[in-house]
Amino acid sequence: MLSVGSVVLGVADVRRAAAFWTAALDYVPREESADDWVVLVPRDGTGVQVSLGRSRSPVQEYPRVHLDLYAGNAADQAAEVERLVSLGARRVAWDRYPDDADFIVLADPEGNRFCVIDTGRE
Repeated sequence: MLSVGSVVLGVADVRRAAAFWTAALDYVPREESADDWVVLVPRDGTGVQVSLGRSRSPVQEYPRVHLDLYAGNAADQAAEVERLVSLGARRVAWDRYPDDADFIVLADPEGNRFCVIDTGRE
């Protein structure tokens, strides 16, 4: 039986991306970071790893794969979005929001898109 071990993001600057994602997720490097690769793991040891690898490919405006980060409710979602923006994320002018979206699209400092989801909706 297989399981997801790590989600890999392509980045131009591994150290900059690692600084953002360690602060965003409260993760730590599994081992010392290299200029072209680092694996980040949850500080408490529970959860999926996030690996960052140097890539020369351009960021996709509409990525086929992205991270969904869960917030407990709308207030938590708003607070987390503000925290992530203060860490270097930016809001994305997403033209594909449904009328009653439960997600907000952000981009990390490398331009990789991700969503913050309000999971409190029924």
